[in-house]
Amino acid sequence: MRYSFLFFTLLLLTSCSNYINERSCADFKTGTFVWEQESGGKLLKTTFERTDSLQIERFENEIDTARVEWVNECEWRVIPINPKSNADSRAYLFKILRTEGDSYYFEFKQSGRDQIYYGTAIKTD
Repeated sequence: MRYSFLFFTLLLLTSCSNYINERSCADFKTGTFVWEQESGGKLLKTTFERTDSLQIERFENEIDTARVEWVNECEWRVIPINPKSNADSRAYLFKILRTEGDSYYFEFKQSGRDQIYYGTAIKTD
């Protein structure tokens, strides 16, 4: 009896964890999004529009355009089209970790770098 209770409790917890981590990535493949982050005590806001193959970012009166290459439903690369320097020419790798309502929680890193950053983007359209 004791083992049956433990087994059913464990079964319940594992089935709930799959529900919690469910991702609806297709809902966020295209559209207009806003991403806000704090840096140095200042709130920074980036707006970007993504199609199947392009992403246009607006940040502090600067506009950048990049090519988008989808790895799978929840992962993609953003590759700058006209980088101003060699450092700006590196691709960024993005992965949606969790979706909820009109937002998704993601991680990203610059190609060839180890540091991973996290953020939440909100779909505005």
